[in-house]
Amino acid sequence: MLKLFFDNIKLTALLTLVIFVLTVNEMSAQKAIPENFCVSLDEQLLFDKINILLEEYGNKSLDFSKSLSYVAELHINDLAANHPDTSVCNLSSWSDKGEWTPCCHNPYVPKQDCMWDKPKELTPYTYRGYELVAYFEDGFTPDSVIKLWSESKQVLDMLLTNGNFKQKKWICIGVGLNEEYVSVWFGQRTDKMGEPDFCTTNSELIVTDTIISTTPSDNITYYLIFGSFSNPKDAKEAVKRYKKNGFDEAGTLKGETNTRVYLGFYTTLKEAMFVKQNLAHTYRDAWIYKK
Repeated sequence: MLKLFFDNIKLTALLTLVIFVLTVNEMSAQKAIPENFCVSLDEQLLFDKINILLEEYGNKSLDFSKSLSYVAELHINDLAANHPDTSVCNLSSWSDKGEWTPCCHNPYVPKQDCMWDKPKELTPYTYRGYELVAYFEDGFTPDSVIKLWSESKQVLDMLLTNGNFKQKKWICIGVGLNEEYVSVWFGQRTDKMGEPDFCTTNSELIVTDTIISTTPSDNITYYLIFGSFSNPKDAKEAVKRYKKNGFDEAGTLKGETNTRVYLGFYTTLKEAMFVKQNLAHTYRDAWIYKK
């Protein structure tokens, strides 16, 4: 009897171990971000413009999250293909057509955990995410999105962590967009997966060219900004440091209330993106300003 008792314990422990291994393997496969995942020029530009908007209100810029961007891409693709946003379910809903937990989100019977937990469910990001999602029937550009959002108190409260979001502290964001939908996910913890890669294939450039021109323009310059100062003297000192570190074209741009410092300037967005992607880790928070 005693031997049988211990045998049962061993069998139970073995079954538990098998179940645990299978669960871990299943979760690992589910949470893996495809190696070829990347963000487009439009998505990179919208990310940069969100940081510009934050800076104008005196907030710190946010990190670009690979995990949250992947969740954003999955969601906009689901919205476009399967339309889980019905008359009952709003844009934060997910269909039952993918490898995720479906949910119908609405103001009356909210299932917020289903939405908040999508980053944990779909990526290695083990924290909650909070989504700002929009639908545009007549097309849009990153500029028009920012203009619309900057005129909405509800959206600004979320971006600037005011109002209902005053207890939040955003650290990183992910961005996804297609022809009709824009999704931005906010996280309160650092994404260990780092920044998303930038798409450089010809097919990707063809898609983004419908919204953003990547050819030189006599009227547009793209500045790689790394710092903003209320005191012009501090800005000049920063320029001196950056030139010593090899940024020979570093300079300043005078704004209404501050002075921005740029590392370099370029005639096309494509060139600016390429330089940004290849900056040393120290300068990873640099962002692109179009003027």
